[in-house]
Amino acid sequence: MSTPPLPPRAGRPSRRRTSTRSGPLEALRLRNYRLFLVGQLLSVSGTWVQRVAQDWLVLDLTHGSGVALGVVSAVQYTPMMLLSSWGGLLADRYSKRLVLTVTQSVLALTAAALGVLAVTGHLALAHVYILAGLMGIVTAVDNPARQSFLIELVGRERLPAAVGLNSATFNVSRMVGPAIGGALIALVGAGPAFLANAASFLAVIASIALMRKDSLFAEPPTVRARGQIRAGWSYVVRNRRVGSTLGLVFVTSTFAMNWPVLLALSARATYDTGAQGYGALLTALAVGSLVGALVSAWRGAPAVAYLLLAAAAFGIAEVVAALMPTYGTFVVALVPVGFLALSVNTTANSLIQMSTPYELRGRVMSVFVMATAGGMPVGGPVLGYVSERFGPAAALAFGGWVSLAAACGAGLAVWRGGRAGDQAASPENPSDRVAAGPDGP
Repeated sequence: MSTPPLPPRAGRPSRRRTSTRSGPLEALRLRNYRLFLVGQLLSVSGTWVQRVAQDWLVLDLTHGSGVALGVVSAVQYTPMMLLSSWGGLLADRYSKRLVLTVTQSVLALTAAALGVLAVTGHLALAHVYILAGLMGIVTAVDNPARQSFLIELVGRERLPAAVGLNSATFNVSRMVGPAIGGALIALVGAGPAFLANAASFLAVIASIALMRKDSLFAEPPTVRARGQIRAGWSYVVRNRRVGSTLGLVFVTSTFAMNWPVLLALSARATYDTGAQGYGALLTALAVGSLVGALVSAWRGAPAVAYLLLAAAAFGIAEVVAALMPTYGTFVVALVPVGFLALSVNTTANSLIQMSTPYELRGRVMSVFVMATAGGMPVGGPVLGYVSERFGPAAALAFGGWVSLAAACGAGLAVWRGGRAGDQAASPENPSDRVAAGPDGP
């Protein structure tokens, strides 16, 4: 693919040699990544604050309608399935710093609009639907850019550590954010919680503005051409390692990591606990995920064998959790489940980014975003049916067995690809790079 001439410094990859060590301390030595991590910690915590406030507000506006709550969720997450490929293309064509600055600014404005309407008493359910849909559209652009920006912050050698630390930050936010959101709602109401989330986006915008451009491991943007979205999907289909990894992530996320369905049903129907019991299950899962994220940050370069073993072990751990006879043992069993689930996702994330040529990275990571979240509407009804017919434990065990089967299938596909000479394209293999064809949009 031809690229336009570059200015002397802007847009060129950093020429500094990167350390062969890939522990988290190596990633944290980079000022740009430290800024990004702090911004993410504040912003993701704010997002969880808003998620709690939004659910509470919808239930309050509709006098407890679960249907309305489901509609808001569908309106917000459907754009991720429909528009992520376009978001990935934007991340490839333009500066990821610029894309993130724009998306974070729009997300801040939508959260502020919700907050102002709620505080002034003018917020109606229709406003929630509209603003949730807008946030979903913007998030479909934001997520691929944010995922593919990591490698530009830290380089290839430090990428696994950065992905692990990013996941650790997410899980800390997942534990802290809902607690802050609940406290804000109890003390001052949902409106100020939305305004707090709007303010949290400013942390990301400020962190991006303070980054040193000449310290980024940036690559030239992809030149506009026809057929670029199809080129991204074509690469996923043709490269067995990347395609198998994404397929594994999709299956496990859809049928085995659909926690709102699996854990809510287990807490209510199997162990007869209330909302606090459900919260304890989520906390146990988050603790395991946090440990998994830290271990992933220390592991170094990702390996396909580790991904397959982690996915198989995750499936077995989930089946074991389904067999737990008491609530206490179930809580304990969820810790390794969370650890292995996080190990699967972080390893897959690093493998895909390091196996994909830079000019396609945004589009391929958009498929990763779709794989992790896009199957939720599919898996929810299936797991709900299995739970109603055979019980929540059967639904949990079903997810575990499906994950184990998916790990075996992905391993077979990678093995066949290796025998056929299928090689992962990377920036070090220029001949493997895929350009968009001129034969259609």
